[in-house]
Amino acid sequence: MNLELLFGQIILMFALMLVGVGANKVKFMHEQTASDLTNVLLYVVSPCLIIESFEKPYSDSRVHALLVSALGLFVVYGIQIIVSKFVFKKIKDKNLQRIVEYGSIYSNAGFIGIPLVSSLFGSTGVFYAVVPLAFFNIFNWTHGVGLFANEENATSRLEKLRSVLFNPNIIAIFIGLILFVFSIKLPGLLSQIIGYISSINTPVSMLVIGNSLANIALKNFKIDRSILMSLFLRNLIYPLVTALVMQSLGLTGNPLSTMILMMACPVGGMVVLFTLQSHGKQEPALTLMGTSTLLSLFTIPTVFLISNLFT
Repeated sequence: MNLELLFGQIILMFALMLVGVGANKVKFMHEQTASDLTNVLLYVVSPCLIIESFEKPYSDSRVHALLVSALGLFVVYGIQIIVSKFVFKKIKDKNLQRIVEYGSIYSNAGFIGIPLVSSLFGSTGVFYAVVPLAFFNIFNWTHGVGLFANEENATSRLEKLRSVLFNPNIIAIFIGLILFVFSIKLPGLLSQIIGYISSINTPVSMLVIGNSLANIALKNFKIDRSILMSLFLRNLIYPLVTALVMQSLGLTGNPLSTMILMMACPVGGMVVLFTLQSHGKQEPALTLMGTSTLLSLFTIPTVFLISNLFT
């Protein structure tokens, strides 16, 4: 991994985030606009990017890398869930406990990871990135939503569990796998349309994230010990665990870099949405997400610098 190139791409993405911050401050982007763009990114652009990444000739080496990545991520998520449960179990504030526990485990892989992987490794990187994206969706809508479950939303939790299989990104992965396994080429016009839609993923994602960061009031930033621990686990420890697990399974090259990069992303915005859904105080969630995102400018290159020492 070229650390100079990685750092340059992260700087570029943060610059795009600043454009989003500016758009928010001059009232060019309102809450409804950001919500609509988020839906377009999640349910239109991201699936197109996934399908485009699978338009590659079938090869045993690619299948092997996917299977090894899947096994490694299953182990990593298991470690994260067990460790975070143990570390944060003594927090008396239930709302804060589930925020820091969730935030330590689940990264912003969709909004930051996919654009960054796409910028660094192109469609080949996105091809391997669908594995952590799929695992995120599976664990997020089962274990993750369970952390915030209460009697009021028990029914909706079952509905969200069923929605995993109907998530457009999961459907896109199944479609992409069919294209890859049978070496199917999409018609020229359809392929071009998907390519054009996919190309807007990085800039629009950064604008939306920047808009979200602009809505965080600095006066509400209160970083206590539990938030610091969550940041430490999310931004540094768990990505390094990912590197160790993947390397121990023999993963190398772009597949390895992609797995580390996706798992090194900062705390995901879903922590704020789940907190609001469960009627909890959102300030700790906003503080955790905002701080983690800003720190990732330095922690992502640091993770790769340290992981390179393992090899």
